[in-house]
Amino acid sequence: MRVVGLMSGTSIDAIDAAIADLTLDGETVRLHPLGSVRARYDDDLREEIAAALPPAPTTMAAVCRLDTRIGQAFAEVAVAAIEHIGPVDLIVSHGQTLYHWVEEDRVRGTLQLGQPAWIAERTRVPVISDLRPRDVAAGGQGAPLVSLLDVLLLKGRPGIPAALNLGGIANLTVVDDHPVAFDTGPGNALLDAAAQQLLGAPHDEDGRAAARGSVIPELLDRLLADPYYARPAPKTTGKEHFNAAYLEPTSHAPDDVLA
Repeated sequence: MRVVGLMSGTSIDAIDAAIADLTLDGETVRLHPLGSVRARYDDDLREEIAAALPPAPTTMAAVCRLDTRIGQAFAEVAVAAIEHIGPVDLIVSHGQTLYHWVEEDRVRGTLQLGQPAWIAERTRVPVISDLRPRDVAAGGQGAPLVSLLDVLLLKGRPGIPAALNLGGIANLTVVDDHPVAFDTGPGNALLDAAAQQLLGAPHDEDGRAAARGSVIPELLDRLLADPYYARPAPKTTGKEHFNAAYLEPTSHAPDDVLA
């Protein structure tokens, strides 16, 4: 079965498509990578998504527009993937996370936009979506989902292997007799927010500004005092908590803040 997987993370920089051939060998699923395609979000769509993210208020009209526009953008990437590799049997779309509802240390809901009907209509291929809500409904955290693949890839390796994913929100998968996966905290989310506030740039290109700076111990201590880090795993978080409003005004040099 040829499958296209569509994904965009909390950094909202691009849509990635991975194409693979999956076969069943007894009880083993074998995956043969066939290729990948990446397309950056249009600047206006990226700005519209960012404007709707917490803590900013939004409207149902904006949500409807985003659901449509993101779905159409995902559809175009799916078409590009099919043109790159040929016909496929299934498309799986993660969508774009806009909100992760965590209350009393429990995930109550999660919202990904990117209407899959646009993908199905454009490609005429069956589409599976709403992966995170299904996990939440089953009692899971809804994130991270990449841990399922991490376990398959790392199981059986010597020692206690682990995989760290540095996205907008960072997550860790530890694979031992009882695998565990959880969000460790902000990855690029706060770095990008600081770059936008202090540098007037969407991000710190290649970490150049941070490399020029020096860590500010008191700022680091304040950031690490956040109660989230002391919570036991499994746990999940998002830009509802770690966003631009989280960064207090500072008189320190921008390079040092980014470091």
